[in-house]
Amino acid sequence: MSDPYELRVGVPSVEAFRRLRTDAGLSDKDPAAVALALPNTWHGVVLHHKGSPIGMGRIIGDSGTAFQIVDICVHPAHQGRGLGARIMAALTGELERRAPASAYVSLIADGPARFLYEKFGFADTSAHGSIGMFRLMHGSHGSSGSRAEP
Repeated sequence: MSDPYELRVGVPSVEAFRRLRTDAGLSDKDPAAVALALPNTWHGVVLHHKGSPIGMGRIIGDSGTAFQIVDICVHPAHQGRGLGARIMAALTGELERRAPASAYVSLIADGPARFLYEKFGFADTSAHGSIGMFRLMHGSHGSSGSRAEP
């Protein structure tokens, strides 16, 4: 029996990106912002099932000192089959091939996803005296504010 899942290098369309995120329970993103972001992906993968995108993951960064793994998601109907691990393996494999040995790679782990990421060598930053922080931009270009995202 052949594998019904195909992992392809690249990024999804803006529409597929937004759908994948919301289907997996992640926040939606503004279409114009997504259109700006996707071409700036350092490396991305899209997981397809019967030709339709059902999962994805991206690496963003400066190509030298700092990288962040973002947008890891798998449609709920396909979760529990090791597909998140397949996406992570592809992303970390590309980092091993192309990123400088001194690069800092970060990610944000939501809930039990931390156990998957730990299998790929990621550790809680608080164990090293650091805490993760974030800021959300609100309004038009240049305006700011910060609040926790639900």
